[in-house]
Amino acid sequence: MGRAGRALRKVLETENISQSKLASALGVDRPIVFRWFHEKTDPAAETVANIVEALRSLEPNAATEFIHLYLGSSQSTRTDNVSEAYLQKLPESEQLNISALSRLFSNTTNSYKYLFFLSLLDILMRRQFDVLSPISFQEIIVEMLSNAWYPHTFFKLSFGRQDRIAQKLDSLRISSEEPILHFKDADKRLLRKTIASQDLKDAVALLRRYVPFRLIVPFLEPELEGISRGKGSQVDAALPAIANRCFEKRKPLYRFDSDKQKECRSIVVHPEWAAYLERHYVIVRSWLAWEWMNYMQKRNPSTPAISSKLFPPTKRGSLGKQTDYWKAVLKSKEIRCIYSSQLIDNRNISLDHYLPWSFVAHDRIWNLIPTLREVNSSKSNQIPSRIYFESFVELQHTGLTTTHKMLTEKQWIQKVEPYIVDMGINEKKDLLDVDKLHNAYDKLISPLSSIASSQGFSTEWTYVK
Repeated sequence: MGRAGRALRKVLETENISQSKLASALGVDRPIVFRWFHEKTDPAAETVANIVEALRSLEPNAATEFIHLYLGSSQSTRTDNVSEAYLQKLPESEQLNISALSRLFSNTTNSYKYLFFLSLLDILMRRQFDVLSPISFQEIIVEMLSNAWYPHTFFKLSFGRQDRIAQKLDSLRISSEEPILHFKDADKRLLRKTIASQDLKDAVALLRRYVPFRLIVPFLEPELEGISRGKGSQVDAALPAIANRCFEKRKPLYRFDSDKQKECRSIVVHPEWAAYLERHYVIVRSWLAWEWMNYMQKRNPSTPAISSKLFPPTKRGSLGKQTDYWKAVLKSKEIRCIYSSQLIDNRNISLDHYLPWSFVAHDRIWNLIPTLREVNSSKSNQIPSRIYFESFVELQHTGLTTTHKMLTEKQWIQKVEPYIVDMGINEKKDLLDVDKLHNAYDKLISPLSSIASSQGFSTEWTYVK
């Protein structure tokens, strides 16, 4: 334990980046970064990509250095291209074609290959990398839809205009009341079961036609020379027989259960690749997460926190500290809900994400205000009407001025650091000036609301009893 933590600690110390600043950039509580820093826990594979993105936003050199330390780079020179560093440092193997693996996503124009390989990794992990049994196209496609559901349906990210995965997801009948929305389904078990119960014939027919065959082209390029790859490509038809014939010699990632494309229903992963993926799972998945993030960032250039929206959240973060903040304010001030005008007290307080969590993907205090449980439930993940904006800013100002009187200067600065970092406020005292706070919020909230609206989030919500 601690490989990523050791790399992170050295980078933070070298680049003089505080744990609090990194936690704020990641949208996590500081104790989480503290545990990584002191090697008590190691970040998950997907989180490594998030860390790289957060470091790059704070200090580009820190991101590059972290990658080199984390992957154990022996190169004497650095590269400013962090993605290239990932590609170059997939662990080598004398028996396997790692160069082919690194080219899996070359010339990719849609999400299919990323989701196929991600889903294959998930299935292998669940099977403990046992490859004695074939993996059916049906199982992989259910996994693909499950992996695509959160970024597309819950977080409303675009996969691209022509991406058919998104179209299929939009047709699925998944109620907003499903337990999966309460982040208790880390393995996507309930989501997979819900998706598998629906009619997937068209999705299976679409994805099995191309994706399983195109993905392993890099492993069999010498055997494919002279075969048409243009419009009306002959590669897909030829690949199953070639993969099966060369399975032991060329060692592609997998072979098929038939030599004929139209009769293929499953794949069989090469045991040596299964052993490689098991041994280097964290690094391979981190590389995949980075490639997937870059693809999605290009298709959602203005969307905040892309790296936090690509995988199912294992759980929602605790709002304990934020709740304590507002409870302390309630002890000194009478506060009414900005949506319903009802009085709030410490017995009925519920914290609302003014911009919904499913859009911002964080629990920063500047976006949280006290409300009532029934109001919060009614608002759900909708964008409030602009008529509430003035009251929102005034309530935030009340919280800031009240806690400023209650706390020492050092304690208060620690509490309000997210305001300073995220809102670009240069002087701490500006937080106490309601006009300057209003201007800072307007510059932050207005464009984010517009982006959320363009992504399909409901806007102009008002509370109705």
